[in-house]
Amino acid sequence: MAGFEQAFDDVERAAEAAQKAAARLASTANALKKAAQAGNVAAIRRGPDRLGEAMEEARQEVERAAASWPFSESEEADYLKDGYAAELQAVSAEKGLSLYERDGQLISPPSILRILPDRRSVMLDRKSRSTIRPSWLAELLLRNKGKSSGFTPAQFLEALYAVYADITGPSTSISKQGGSVVPLARIYRLITALPGIGRNYDRMDFGRDLYMLDSQGPRITRKGLEVSFSSSGGKYNPRDLLYFVNPDGVSINFYGVEFREIVQ
Repeated sequence: MAGFEQAFDDVERAAEAAQKAAARLASTANALKKAAQAGNVAAIRRGPDRLGEAMEEARQEVERAAASWPFSESEEADYLKDGYAAELQAVSAEKGLSLYERDGQLISPPSILRILPDRRSVMLDRKSRSTIRPSWLAELLLRNKGKSSGFTPAQFLEALYAVYADITGPSTSISKQGGSVVPLARIYRLITALPGIGRNYDRMDFGRDLYMLDSQGPRITRKGLEVSFSSSGGKYNPRDLLYFVNPDGVSINFYGVEFREIVQ
């Protein structure tokens, strides 16, 4: 069975054919109406045959359109689980867009896409979308690369520092040599401690925000403290490592965060 792109294309063409047949039926009925208005008996006598032909054509095209989607409900779910990601990557590549698969998610920096087979939809940057035609999504991802995602690095930096300060103590304990290095996994657990938050803001979302802050800035809080990130912390649980993927497909790791006074 062909993939979704071909299936959507087949449905589109079948619907267009039905639309054209319906337009011809409407045009034929309109011609009969005009013949009656003008009193054209010859045209009225030709009308029923032409109307019948147009109606039969429209009926056939409507039936084709109604039967044009080739997937059953179970086949849709199975394909979304097993074949859709590869097709979306292939279609994206044709458009010059790199789409990387990590931990069951597709990443086209800065966008994160999750496939939701049971819902016949995707989650794109934490927004549910039921429009899953591969070419349509690839175009959307391309547009997303060139516009703001709504992420505000300055606000994220302040939120990151607020949690860091709660863990380490007041800012007066932070010197030019820096404060303590706090595992970012610990900060993430605190940020998402309330029920339901983790479902809408998972570790990959947090990793993306860390990557965008680290790559774009700012790096100085309103209190004049500079942030720095470490990619390792000696002995640590691999689960404590967060990451995101840069435009070249390289995973950028984040382990800990530290704030320090700016050296004059």
